[in-house]
Amino acid sequence: MADKTAPRRADQRRARTRASLVCAAQRLLAEGRTDVAVLEITELADVGVGSFYNHFDTKEDLFRAAVEDALEWFGGLMDQLTADIDDPAVAYAQSFRMTGRLHRRYPQLSRVLLNHGLEVAYSDRGLAPRALRDIRTAAAAGRFEVEDLDLALAMTVGAQLALGSLLHAQPDRDDAKSSDLVVRGLLRHFGMSADEAARICSLDLPDLDMVDAAVR
Repeated sequence: MADKTAPRRADQRRARTRASLVCAAQRLLAEGRTDVAVLEITELADVGVGSFYNHFDTKEDLFRAAVEDALEWFGGLMDQLTADIDDPAVAYAQSFRMTGRLHRRYPQLSRVLLNHGLEVAYSDRGLAPRALRDIRTAAAAGRFEVEDLDLALAMTVGAQLALGSLLHAQPDRDDAKSSDLVVRGLLRHFGMSADEAARICSLDLPDLDMVDAAVR
């Protein structure tokens, strides 16, 4: 009988190598250092140079994958945290509130996203398409008053990026209070009453400690 464990182990090693390269690239992106040699990337990832080319043709391919992985990681976490919410307005607000808190919890990934704002805004992966989904659904349900979906999304992404930048610039700022204040203003802009916006922003949020192991 053929040993099926060898191919499985090889796939696992390949996945670990790719993950190490992506993690190294995300660290460099967070530091704003992309003009580096492949050797420096592989040393940071603790893998051989040959392993790099088993996964990526160029540094640009790796950095693109690193941004996409960061986007999808954040988006996947938001999916998990809002899966049981029926009200799209609450789902929208909760995603924003949680993402605001994640800037402090995962500063390296946060800086990757902040350093690639336009890619975040127009990507078909990660936070933007999920925010657009929630805005569209909330508008269709009569929870939001939105004339232009694209502008509503641009305001949401812009506010989140500006919030993240401010939180990094002001490490003593209360990330939870700031996130809630920003999304409360967005809810008001989308036609929600002050009382309803305040109520939504006072709802309990999931405990991130309980989902870290499942998502990461």
